[in-house]
Amino acid sequence: MKQGRIFAFAAACAVGLGVSAAVAETAWDMSVVWPEGNFHTQNAIAFAEAVKDVTDGEVVITVHSGGALGIKGPEGMAAVRDGLVPIADILLNQQVGEAPILGIETLPYLAPTMPDLALLHKFYRPKLEEVAEGMNQKLLYLVPWPGQAVFAPNPINGLDDMKGLTVRVVDANGSSYFEALGATPVQMPWGEVVPSLAAGTIKGVTTSSSSGVDGAFWEFTKHMNTFNWQASSNAVMVNLDAWNALEPETRASIEATAARMEGQFWLNSQAEDAKKLAVLQEHGIEITEPSPELRAALLERAKPLWDDFKARVPDAAAYIDAYLTARQ
Repeated sequence: MKQGRIFAFAAACAVGLGVSAAVAETAWDMSVVWPEGNFHTQNAIAFAEAVKDVTDGEVVITVHSGGALGIKGPEGMAAVRDGLVPIADILLNQQVGEAPILGIETLPYLAPTMPDLALLHKFYRPKLEEVAEGMNQKLLYLVPWPGQAVFAPNPINGLDDMKGLTVRVVDANGSSYFEALGATPVQMPWGEVVPSLAAGTIKGVTTSSSSGVDGAFWEFTKHMNTFNWQASSNAVMVNLDAWNALEPETRASIEATAARMEGQFWLNSQAEDAKKLAVLQEHGIEITEPSPELRAALLERAKPLWDDFKARVPDAAAYIDAYLTARQ
């Protein structure tokens, strides 16, 4: 992280602590890269309000949206680990550089629906919690994005329509998959997507309906293809030193609040998809689903990547295999 951004964050913390010290024993600044209107940000704000209530004002979380603290998406877990922020909302598939096993849920078509993803988390979440602890942080709650679609200049009716499409992806799994589909993937964090679309550096984006609205994609493209090819979750993590500094009763109250609210946050994600699809249509985006033939072709290209991932990240094999056995 650049030194200037660290200084800017330190200044923000100094101001925040000056304001809140009089009213709270503990003040946490929370880093969120998504804009304030995004449902993950709104979830975080609701969680912060609930934490303040259940701790009787002992713990006050201030949510800083839109990357205001200068921390980019891929830096999330490292920033929490190193104490640059005490708490953050983190896109897990951007953290594979820190822990490759975090790429499990983004394997194409491994867990294409929310029920599938919930089942995968049944096996995978304990490992995620172990990875978090190894990076000096604790997982508080975990919430998926709506299904990942492909925004493109033209409809995608077959694999031939993917050839040569310069498309933004989030992680290595996305790069491998879209290469297999004949496209030209470009891996980049969210903050670079809209400027790249505007400059013509990329012509397409794979992301959720929610992000499509956040980025006003109708200004750049007219087609959204609802592949729902990849699961993707955000995790709210808290630095373990900050967490352990709290009284046991306070920790228990916050943990119970996170567990209670997580289910509603999943429902918020489902509602978000329907709401944002309607907004996209209102702005002239044509929304299509893959035909059965195209869906079969997409799955055929996906399955070899599951085995490749298990070979590359051997620790992941047991979780993937247990999930696939349970899903049968």
